[in-house]
Amino acid sequence: MSSDHASPRDAITAARPLSRSLLRGAGGKCPSCGAGKVFDQYLKVIDECAVCGEELHHHRADDAPPYFTIFIVGHILIPLALVVERVWRPDMFVHMALWLPLALAMTLLLLPVIKGAVVGLQWSLRMHGFEYAASRHCRPQKPK
Repeated sequence: MSSDHASPRDAITAARPLSRSLLRGAGGKCPSCGAGKVFDQYLKVIDECAVCGEELHHHRADDAPPYFTIFIVGHILIPLALVVERVWRPDMFVHMALWLPLALAMTLLLLPVIKGAVVGLQWSLRMHGFEYAASRHCRPQKPK
């Protein structure tokens, strides 16, 4: 196989950089164009980008965003709670008044960011139906 000519599959893969897709998705933007929205509501992914027409209904984020959100929030708050307990030894109601609202706020803020990034990841890697949409867009049209 010659290295001079790239295959059409290589061209398709190069057109979807992982980091750009993750950042666009995390920002709530379409992973394809970066201009359209990825969410219709709080966590409801749109079926199709209003700007570029990219189909996003293929995503299968499922349990990944809640899992990653719990993982991140837990790894931030648990060490902080342990340090606060060790240094100041506040009463339990202070811990409850501080950490529960903070955990809830962090969870609600991070969940759409992480879900958007997961959708961007799946789009970039052509997972769960995105590969079929990519092959339809790259297939040459037959003359009519």
